Order: sequence, then structure tokens, then C-alpha cells
Amino acid sequence: MDNDLRFEPVTPERWSDFEALFGPQGAFYNCWCVALRLPHAVRTKMAAEERKAHMRERIETGPPPGILCYAGGGPVAWVQVGPRLDVPQFNSPRTVSRPLEEGDAHNPSIWAVSCFFLLPALRGKGMSHRLLAGAIEHARRGGARFLEACPIDHVKQSKSVTLCIGSTAIFDAAGFEMVARRKDGRPLMRLELRD
Repeated sequence: MDNDLRFEPVTPERWSDFEALFGPQGAFYNCWCVALRLPHAVRTKMAAEERKAHMRERIETGPPPGILCYAGGGPVAWVQVGPRLDVPQFNSPRTVSRPLEEGDAHNPSIWAVSCFFLLPALRGKGMSHRLLAGAIEHARRGGARFLEACPIDHVKQSKSVTLCIGSTAIFDAAGFEMVARRKDGRPLMRLELRD
């Protein structure tokens, strides 16, 4: 499958692929990847269709909020990756993912990789490493100077919802370094992207 993987920014033309990948459940429990885009109080009052519509509008507005991974002609995975300012809840002062410096949240050269979703059949096969590599390349092409993440140290069950934020091990393997630890098991990690 490695040679068959293709990464593409999710654009309005690829909405149907995004929708098909997320399926009738909207990825994890009808999230539609809005958890880091909307405050909890707002998001939890929204119906699943409203969350889906919010994400569709975000994709139509552009720029692409992440990348789709294709294999065998169809979409098999998604990575939310883009400037920190595009995921406001990632920057909330109350979260473990909050920026190191106040201005980082609005610095267009500081990006975040904040969510992964892949088809269940691909889990546990090292796919997350390949998805992260695709996200790093996308950030580099987009002009990012730093790429940050706030993964989780241990995931006990492979179907855990926490898989959407990624395991620390995949970020370690990709060269990310811990820059802060505000909570046990949740390091803020950063990769400097050089030319």
C-alpha cells in the first residue's frame, strides 16, 4: 500500500470523498472534525447535520483544513493540519495544547496537526506514521516554520477515540520534540521545518 498512497488537500471538489470517508457517523460520534473548531458549549448543542454543515462550509471557504489520503482509488484517511489559528480550541488558554507564546496562536508560520481519522481496517498497521509524514510535507509546502501537536502517551485500546489525536510514539519517530507538558501523558510537541 505504501507506494499507492496519495495525499491531497481537502478542497470543495473533494467534499464527497471527505463525506464518504467520515461515513454516516461523521468519523467519531458525529464529530465531523469540529471539536477543535468550536467551543464545547456550542458544539454539544449542535445536531450532527449542523456539525457536518459547519465543516462543509469551512472546506468550501478554504484554504484546505487538512489532507485526505487515498489508496486504491478511494479516500482511506484524513489528517487535520493547518495554521494554529484555524483550530481555535487548540489555542484555548485552558487546554494542554495552548501555544507556548501568546502570539503563536495567530502566527501563520506555526501550524498544528490536530486530528487523524483512518478506516478501521487500516488501524494498527503503521498507517499513522505515513499520515504524519504526509501532514509534515503538506505543512512544509504551505510555508510552515513549525508544526505542533499535542498527542497522548499511551492508548490502551486500538479503537479508542483518543487515536484521533495521535500517539506520542509516532511524533517521536518523526523527530518532534517535547516543548511543554501541562498534563501527564499529554506533551506539547514541535517539529522545526527547515528548507
